[in-house]
Amino acid sequence: MTSYAIVDLETTGFSPAHHHRVIEIAIVLADDAGTVTDEWETLLDPRRDVGASEIHGLTGADLYGAPTFDMVAADVVSLLRGRVPVAHNLSFDALFLAAEFERMGVSVPIGPTFGLCTMRLAGLYLPDGPRNLASCCDCIGCRIESAHAALADARATARLLAHYIAADDDFAASWRDAIGPAQRGAWPSLPSSSGWCVTRPRSAASQRDHFLGRLAVRTPRSEIHPEANSYLTLIDRALLDRHLSRHEEDELVSLAELLGLSRAEAAALHAKYLNALGRLALADGVVTREERSDLERVADLLGLAASAVDAALEADEAQEPVSCCIGDFCLKPGDAVVFTGEVPGIERADLEIQARTLGLRVTGAVSRRTHLVVAADPDSLSGKARKARDLGVPIVGYPAYFQMLDSSGGGRVI
Repeated sequence: MTSYAIVDLETTGFSPAHHHRVIEIAIVLADDAGTVTDEWETLLDPRRDVGASEIHGLTGADLYGAPTFDMVAADVVSLLRGRVPVAHNLSFDALFLAAEFERMGVSVPIGPTFGLCTMRLAGLYLPDGPRNLASCCDCIGCRIESAHAALADARATARLLAHYIAADDDFAASWRDAIGPAQRGAWPSLPSSSGWCVTRPRSAASQRDHFLGRLAVRTPRSEIHPEANSYLTLIDRALLDRHLSRHEEDELVSLAELLGLSRAEAAALHAKYLNALGRLALADGVVTREERSDLERVADLLGLAASAVDAALEADEAQEPVSCCIGDFCLKPGDAVVFTGEVPGIERADLEIQARTLGLRVTGAVSRRTHLVVAADPDSLSGKARKARDLGVPIVGYPAYFQMLDSSGGGRVI
């Protein structure tokens, strides 16, 4: 009896030869009639930037905490062993899947002609119209639930396969030369996987609880640990771009736990930080609409009530002194910056020329001498971003970087 494993991948780009990786994989199992019998999916940490988020809809934050491919490879093998691999554009999916196994030093029986491609078969079973998945599905009255999401695309491909099987008096016999070798493929034995999977969120931002909720609830101490200023310094670094990435939230939680801060104590430090920003805004005697909006943004990120902004602007200057520097980060000539990730419509060469014109040093690698890492995605999983986090180097998105240049008089010269 023939059984099928319908595979769909989302990737960071179009070619493994250019170091692109798989970021999502879904496998739908079907019997000889094309009836779905099981499904499996997971997001994957590609250990690099996520690529075209506008296509696959995923960001670094969505992939945060996802397994790497080698962690789920045994699951993939168990699902494909003894089944015929099927994909819409098998050449693409097989190439990427084989490349992921090859990185592990493992050879697998899958390739452009080792399985069935519903896109190629459409020439026989759906002779009219384009060959992309959405158009093929339209021909059989099938709607894709969420295009460019691996599981939705795999389900749609499974429905195409079922349509082809139903349209053929003996589908398995018609394609025995492809089905037989593919089903008998010698898949390797791998150590068992942990079963760790992370599925695509409906909305990563809306599903997240505030990081303060992860800290212990207990009666605050009369005096907070004297090293708590290191927590304020970390907040200041994390909020350079007025965004808290998943990595930055985890850093704050880890440091708070190391310092023994309770939830209430951390919240008190958040208020202390906001008060310091409030004093900076009041330094010239005028709080502009932009400054107030900035304070409201910070209060929201730190889990403070909107009333905390008014309290910050009314706080006595002598109260709650902060011994660490707040809000004094700026880019100066000679500072080293590193760029990672691509921004649509902006050439990397132009960014580097602009930075050098302003006196900044552009380097290709992150070191302790790096002043700032500029990333297309602040939650980037690239090697540069990981090194920056290890060294405590600030990471900001491109909009924040351009704002820094504007505020320093450099202007945005693109």
